Amino acid sequence: MKALLLTQYKEMELADLPVPEIGPEDVLVRVKSCGICGSDIHGYDGSTGRRVPPLVMGHEAAGVIVNTGAAVTGFKEGDRVTFDSTVSCGRCHFCRRGEINLCDNREVLGVSCGDYRRHGAFAEYVAVPARIVYKLPDSLTFDRAALIEAVSIAVHAVNLTPLPLAASAVVVGSGMIGLLVIQALKLAGCSRVIAVDIDDSKLSLARGLGAWDTVNAQSADVPAFVRERTEGRGADAAVEVVGATQPVETSILSVRKGGSVTLVGNLSPRVELPLQSVVTRQIRLQGSCASCGEYPACIELLASGAIQVDPLISAKAPLEEGAEWFDRLYNHEVHAMKVILKP
Repeated sequence: MKALLLTQYKEMELADLPVPEIGPEDVLVRVKSCGICGSDIHGYDGSTGRRVPPLVMGHEAAGVIVNTGAAVTGFKEGDRVTFDSTVSCGRCHFCRRGEINLCDNREVLGVSCGDYRRHGAFAEYVAVPARIVYKLPDSLTFDRAALIEAVSIAVHAVNLTPLPLAASAVVVGSGMIGLLVIQALKLAGCSRVIAVDIDDSKLSLARGLGAWDTVNAQSADVPAFVRERTEGRGADAAVEVVGATQPVETSILSVRKGGSVTLVGNLSPRVELPLQSVVTRQIRLQGSCASCGEYPACIELLASGAIQVDPLISAKAPLEEGAEWFDRLYNHEVHAMKVILKP
């Protein structure tokens, strides 16, 4: 099969690899669409340590089942499906509690971090356990379905965030996940969602997808801006989707006393916190990891049009152009958001 292989850092080639073998509990999926994730771009140069070559990356995908393992029930050849990016074991303490995103034996498709190597979906075929696979309605295109993984991250974060009725919320970072978080917050009943970024084009997208107001963090004092629009108190909640010291501090200082901050961004392994502000204003900090059972809801939200992803898709390209697109995204091509590769 053809696969986009990271041969060494910042170098990719279209390679001929064997079709993956499947075990008794696995299915083999013919990949129709696979999105390039920001984490793939960060792994492209080795900076995260989680994309050790040689590796087939890619975990935001959808396709058609072409083969099933002997023990698989509920799926058959020809089923249109998507699948979770997290491969949970189903047996550990956390899996038995239903916290599959916290699995002790967790692996992620398209990741190689030393502890394991799991080839992903920038390929014609990918093998995945049937327990992480979900059927798609015929009305949902493969390109849209490839974004369900990203949608699930946003929905999971919002599900973890305490939101009073008609809450006000701040989303710090209006990239891919941030724009999905904005939509999920609106669906959760937030009356005011303020989007924050340093890119005016992203803030324009945020307004189009439901943000009540926007603010550029390079030209304004964000916490002061938020207080002005929330009767001087600050927002009820903030969702941080960058993962660096300044955006985290902005999130904390933008919420009211007793407010909550949900941390999704994971760019920097360590950040500084304004601890005194957190303690004296009784701010709740909540980490959010991947997703945990939200896929069926996300499939419905996309199929119904309640969450829009078409404005976020910048380009669709054959797998043969994947190396070129990685280079373009790594070099921060202007206005490029989500690129879908089609094996």
